[in-house]
Amino acid sequence: MTKRSDRETSYQEPQGAAEAREPKYVLRLYVAGQSRKSILAIRNLKNLIKEHLHESYDLEVIDIYQQPIFAKDGQIVAAPTLVKELPLPLRRFIGDLSNTERLLAGLELETGK
Repeated sequence: MTKRSDRETSYQEPQGAAEAREPKYVLRLYVAGQSRKSILAIRNLKNLIKEHLHESYDLEVIDIYQQPIFAKDGQIVAAPTLVKELPLPLRRFIGDLSNTERLLAGLELETGK
């Protein structure tokens, strides 16, 4: 039997480290098979992630033809649809995600301009 210690250890981050850490984005992209718009949306989203989110994201791509229950549960009425679950507020983007400026504004990411 192992005795658990009641002593707590604490870790303090260096000052400013919490502010410097980027928020973690949780994204779901609903696509409709291998349609032209679905493929374009995946490509556009991957480019945006590579340029702006780096490693600060979780992305799930859901094909509503393969898994229609997810479209129902997510209340998806059009594809492709990108859903930003975190950070809040929840946002939805419909289409091929080619309007980068609008997408960056909706994701609350700075464009660097």
